[in-house]
Amino acid sequence: MDLDYRLAFELAPVGLCVSRNRSIVDCNRQLCEMFGFTRESLVGQSFLALYPSVDEYERLGARMAPILNARGRYADDRIMKRANGEVFWCHVTGRALNRAAPHESGIWSFEDLSSQRPVKAELTAREREVAARLLDGMTSKEIGKELAISHRTVEIYRARLMRKYKANTTAELVHKLTAGH
Repeated sequence: MDLDYRLAFELAPVGLCVSRNRSIVDCNRQLCEMFGFTRESLVGQSFLALYPSVDEYERLGARMAPILNARGRYADDRIMKRANGEVFWCHVTGRALNRAAPHESGIWSFEDLSSQRPVKAELTAREREVAARLLDGMTSKEIGKELAISHRTVEIYRARLMRKYKANTTAELVHKLTAGH
């Protein structure tokens, strides 16, 4: 059986792209539909166009590099931004083609999680980072270490999230973040 790899790439049920130095070299139809861009407007564009802020783009790029370097792959759930400015939860998985230079070239998949996990409150960049790690089951100390902030600072952000989502416990907050209530 002859496989048409281009057709498989184009019709994959998740957003796919090939990257070079954190810019999009090629992308499939699903990625364009998910983010609300045309293929022509994404090809050659920096991944920055898909992030809610420059700060998140830079911090995540810096955090991904050593993981891509060590393992050759990276995955997380994060809030991304559509062309119309709407933010949404997205599962992102990537593979570095050259582990020694992890951002040099890669293959990335994007899965829209908004139907299972809608973004219900206006969150700051740091609140989004803390929320994503709470969903991964991390403690304040673990989050603080990963984000290079104190665990007390993490607890302040957790308290803000609990107020915004009207949650009384961390477990209730996690439930509301995942269920979107």
